[in-house]
Amino acid sequence: MQLSDALLRLKESSTLAMARRSRELKARGLDIIDLCLGEPDFDVPDFIKDAAIEAINENWSKYPPVNGFLDLREAISNKFHRDNGLNYSPDQIVVSTGAKQSLFNIVFSLLSTGDEAILPAPYWVTYYEQLHVVDASIKVIETLPGNNSKITPDQLSDALTEKSKLFIFSSPCNPTGAVYSKAELESLAVVFRKYPDCIVVSDEIYEHIDMSGKFCSIASLDGMQERTITVNGLSKAFAMTGWRLGYIGAPLAIAKACTKVQGQCTSGANAIAQRAALVALQADPSVIAPMREKFKERRELLMKALEDIEGIRCEKPDGAFYLMPDVSTYFGKSFNGKRINNAGDLCTLLLEEAHVAVVSGEGFGSPNHIRISYATSNELLTEALARISKFLNELE
Repeated sequence: MQLSDALLRLKESSTLAMARRSRELKARGLDIIDLCLGEPDFDVPDFIKDAAIEAINENWSKYPPVNGFLDLREAISNKFHRDNGLNYSPDQIVVSTGAKQSLFNIVFSLLSTGDEAILPAPYWVTYYEQLHVVDASIKVIETLPGNNSKITPDQLSDALTEKSKLFIFSSPCNPTGAVYSKAELESLAVVFRKYPDCIVVSDEIYEHIDMSGKFCSIASLDGMQERTITVNGLSKAFAMTGWRLGYIGAPLAIAKACTKVQGQCTSGANAIAQRAALVALQADPSVIAPMREKFKERRELLMKALEDIEGIRCEKPDGAFYLMPDVSTYFGKSFNGKRINNAGDLCTLLLEEAHVAVVSGEGFGSPNHIRISYATSNELLTEALARISKFLNELE
């Protein structure tokens, strides 16, 4: 069977691959602590579940509009205004089956073979692979050590050219937790304004998991909304990962293009999830505060534990629920004759020997690092770090 060139360019998500291997070992009876997936371990708030039950009872079971129910798009428009200082009309909103589909709609709508897209590294694994699918030319900006995993205006200026069509980043960032302040975004916007044909994609799915209080939407800055696509969703803030509900706010022509793509892929997002999302987005964001405080507590626990492990270096994240420690000190060491050549080897051995699942930084454009998700209980995090420490101390 001859598979397509697009498929052959595509790699399996390193995050999902490690999660799959973790599940396989768990199925064999092993006690695996999974720190792979970016999935909050909290329950969906009851008022959202009640809205979904009501929607089922009211028979919201027909095909929804491709770009989402109008009242939901109005609620998203209001949310953008309330939380982000953005003014998107409902026609500029597209609701999708998760933010991941929103991103694919964007990439497929805007890029042709060879078009230049720019990614700051570390980046979310899916950005790179979706760009590969459409055969874009990918330019990576490697963040400088000591700059909290954020690019500088000079780096951006060096990377952007008249050929640059798309720039994709997340803040708070998956995988580093970095959060760009308003001042930092403004310094980048100065550069972007010199290249009006380059569209900025701002992935803000972690906006409410910001422990710094610095979060800002780049589209809110002078002259940026008309050339920015703002991506968001309900998976992280409301722990609704399985409900698959994401959305964008975009210039009208781009919103229409994404609707066209989606119309031939999935059509409208799940109707019940949309009715529940309507209630979630109308709620005061303060309902999320207890979850954010719990993530902050876990971050402190892990940072303290990592400080006690010799050879690991880790910048303190401002948001999301990940740590991205540098583990390159351990490259070249061995465990029972098995040599660790890279972060992938280390992750494999941690899973097989310490029974802790973490993700190699290679797929995130950061080969010297691993990503640790702290979206699990304090007890499991404490046990996981104890296992990791014990394993690393036994390396030769």
